[in-house]
Amino acid sequence: MYILGIAVALITALVLKWIDKKESQNNLLIELPEYKTPNAHSIAIYVWEKVEDYLTRAGTVIFVASIIVWGLLNCGPSGLVDDMGQSFGAIIGKALVPVFAPIGLGYWQIIVALISGIAAKEVVVSSCGVLFGIGNLNSQAGMDDMVSLLAAVGFGSVNAYALMTFCLLYTPCTATLATIKRESGSWKWTGQAMVFQLIVAWLVSFIVYRLGLLIF
Repeated sequence: MYILGIAVALITALVLKWIDKKESQNNLLIELPEYKTPNAHSIAIYVWEKVEDYLTRAGTVIFVASIIVWGLLNCGPSGLVDDMGQSFGAIIGKALVPVFAPIGLGYWQIIVALISGIAAKEVVVSSCGVLFGIGNLNSQAGMDDMVSLLAAVGFGSVNAYALMTFCLLYTPCTATLATIKRESGSWKWTGQAMVFQLIVAWLVSFIVYRLGLLIF
């Protein structure tokens, strides 16, 4: 996965360089300051500036994005729901099944888990456990139940590789999106970055899935 991520990053850089044919030279000259041992006052000011910048810029984006994701997964047409299968996220996931089917991820539960991963990709696996009704996913018995359940619906090792590939390359978490917005200062650029990464993730996952079917 690490090698795949690096390879995709390099290919993306080459493609973007080819698309943007403008040649520019940026000569950066910086006079390095005299090295001094920092004191507590300087450290406190520097840390506060960074924290304040994070809270006022990135923090607001993360907060809004987290509310949106929470609303999609916990609210449905009838209001608040206890079952994510009745949420707006599930409705969206079921509608997107035809889009994800060609890459081996045509299961609405997995699509909803990927939506929850926009908040933090670490929750994709745990969300899958909840959506598939596995309560003790962290235990060996829970993992065995999960493997058996996925196998029963036709989700095999090739699908798992496609899922890992898609998770690696698709839209980053809200903290990263907030950083992109802060650094670029543009919602348009942030949105383009999200769409671009989704397209790249789908294409690479498609290749991995189709090659996997041929090999296995």
